[in-house]
Amino acid sequence: MTKHNKKRNIGIMYELLLRHISDRLIENDKKGAKKATSIIEKRFAKNTELYKEFRLFNALAKTTVQNTEIAAAILTEAKNAARRFDNQKLEKEKSALIRDINYTLNDKSFYYRSIPDYRELANIHNMIREWQKGDSSDLKKMVILEQKALETLMLEKVNKKIETSDDQDLLIERIMTNKINEKYSNMSRSQRNIIQKYALYSQNESDHEKLKSFLSEQKTKSLKTLKSFSKVNKNNHLSEKINLVESKIRGLKITELNDQTVAKFLTLSKLIEEIQAGE
Repeated sequence: MTKHNKKRNIGIMYELLLRHISDRLIENDKKGAKKATSIIEKRFAKNTELYKEFRLFNALAKTTVQNTEIAAAILTEAKNAARRFDNQKLEKEKSALIRDINYTLNDKSFYYRSIPDYRELANIHNMIREWQKGDSSDLKKMVILEQKALETLMLEKVNKKIETSDDQDLLIERIMTNKINEKYSNMSRSQRNIIQKYALYSQNESDHEKLKSFLSEQKTKSLKTLKSFSKVNKNNHLSEKINLVESKIRGLKITELNDQTVAKFLTLSKLIEEIQAGE
């Protein structure tokens, strides 16, 4: 059995970083999340060997093909690309990544998180390692690894593509959106968006103006929505409800950024949706 070192497996390490960021966001620790995204920005920069291997690894792990000949051709091209890596530089960059994680992130459980498709990711890593050995590779071992990789390429993948981001806030917001959609699946898209922005911008005073601007836009959009709906509405009961909701929206103050303010926006968002639905 081929020995596998997950700390040198770039696919698994990237997944672990994403899970660390996700956990920090759930705990409202935006500073902690940004430490991890800073590591991604620095170590996965586009001019690094690490980024080259990650792109190759990601393509092998996330691509789906239906034709075995195409899958075999992909492996051949991937093998050629892997053998062009500067292995000495790549290993130094991996060591630097591990060092950053160990000394920058205060997370004792970092390496112990569960990773979906762990075996497939381990197989891809071991295969790339064999490819990089060139003429000194173990041919029998490489054939077995490539056969498993072919099977992975032929498997149907469901929205599993992962990418690096050049912008910390974009990466954090994308992860946060996924987590909020999972946690608050019973809420409307508008309500989840409010929660997301509150979680993203409420932690640091430097971001408070962004949150105020977002809430102000929500007020304006809500009033416009009510005004448009009132023009076509012929239901007296709904007219009274529209007037009540409009009054409450105008009375909303965004100077105090707290849970109560956000709760009011969530309630009003729901009321507007009910009005539009004719309830």
